[in-house]
Amino acid sequence: MHHYDVIVLGAGLAGLSAARDLAAGGADVLVLEARDRVGGRVEQAVLEDGRILQLGGEVVGRAHTAYLGLVAELGLTLIPSYVAEPGVIVRATPEGVSAGDPPHWFGPGDEDCQRRVTKEFVDLAQTVDPDDPWSHPDAAALDATSVGQWLRSVGATPQVVRLWEIGQLSLASGSVERTSLLGALRKNAAVPSAGHYDYEDWEGLRVAEGSATVALAMTVELGHRVRTGAAVAAVDVRSASASASGSGSASSGPGRCMVRLVSGETLTADAVVSALPVGPLRSVAVTGVSDERLTSLHAQRQACAAKLALAYDRPFWRTQGMNGLSECEDVLGSTWPQGFGLLSALIPPERYGVVLGMPPQARMRELISDVARLFGAEAERPITAYLRMWGTDPWTQGYVTQWAPGDVMRVGPLHGTHEPPFYVCGSDQWVAGYMEGAVRTGRATAGEVLRHG
Repeated sequence: MHHYDVIVLGAGLAGLSAARDLAAGGADVLVLEARDRVGGRVEQAVLEDGRILQLGGEVVGRAHTAYLGLVAELGLTLIPSYVAEPGVIVRATPEGVSAGDPPHWFGPGDEDCQRRVTKEFVDLAQTVDPDDPWSHPDAAALDATSVGQWLRSVGATPQVVRLWEIGQLSLASGSVERTSLLGALRKNAAVPSAGHYDYEDWEGLRVAEGSATVALAMTVELGHRVRTGAAVAAVDVRSASASASGSGSASSGPGRCMVRLVSGETLTADAVVSALPVGPLRSVAVTGVSDERLTSLHAQRQACAAKLALAYDRPFWRTQGMNGLSECEDVLGSTWPQGFGLLSALIPPERYGVVLGMPPQARMRELISDVARLFGAEAERPITAYLRMWGTDPWTQGYVTQWAPGDVMRVGPLHGTHEPPFYVCGSDQWVAGYMEGAVRTGRATAGEVLRHG
């Protein structure tokens, strides 16, 4: 049996970026991926006319330095994302559809209130260390408070709370009423900006060749080191001293770790890197890792969300003075343009069950009708359409990290840390998920493994 230096679980951006750096550092590494493709929640389709439609993660911001650095190393091209699109945003609520700002439900004084509470939020975020939010003197109280509760406590009007809610659901990360204030402040502190969520800072760039090309390019470099169709059932982590004594307890230092696949095949390595999302990781039987570390990992949750990707002949929304951006109180949470005539949409956790309840044969038609409500009848006729139900996909079980009230303290300071020879990385091991989190933690984990030898 071949024995590896490192086995990486999962061939998403985190696993691939970790494996790439491990291989460059001289490690004999194997990546195991349950699917028949690489990329995880990063995926794309090439249309007949050559346009690339992103079915998964697609945008990053200027502060996402780990991802930007990797893109440069791979020789790919960064260009402005939808932030460069001309036109105004559209909002759809039960009262109707309106374009531009302020939102149609705002009344006298609401704009001033929105500016005031935004500044208070940003100022409060500056008191939080994103790498150690637990050190904040009011950490427990901030974590126990929802963003919605905090907004009302500082005098936000119901109209302003509604704007924050529609904006939060447009990101498909969960309602303000079910989002930890400390989690939200930590996210803002990680990518500081003058606003609550600055689109330029978080989503202002995209890879011209397609974001999934980042994963595909790393896979080409890794070659035979990536194995698809290899779902993991169990991991047994043993240190060198534990192996000698027959114990299964974990301690620092290299040792013989065992990975058992669903097929029954067993592989061994000196170290194991889990780059699996926290949902699928719960289905893997992990032994030899401390109860504290597993409890922290299993306390994390992901937003149960879905993505719709549509291709049209042209960006017809421009003729109406719209930029393709929307925030919605329909089943969809938001839309945005990802390229010429290409449109993305997210379905937030609070509405995921509505989609599951739709007859499967009617699902796409009903979702596209929501897009038509925003942009007109031409939206009813896409060239092609894809729906990715991440929340119920067994290999993802969710979207970005969702920090419910109490979760930051529940997960605790072990978030994103390692227990050699067991290491963790992935978008949910960073502050707020996203592709930056995958690459940042993947590369940092590779460095830790190489340092431990």
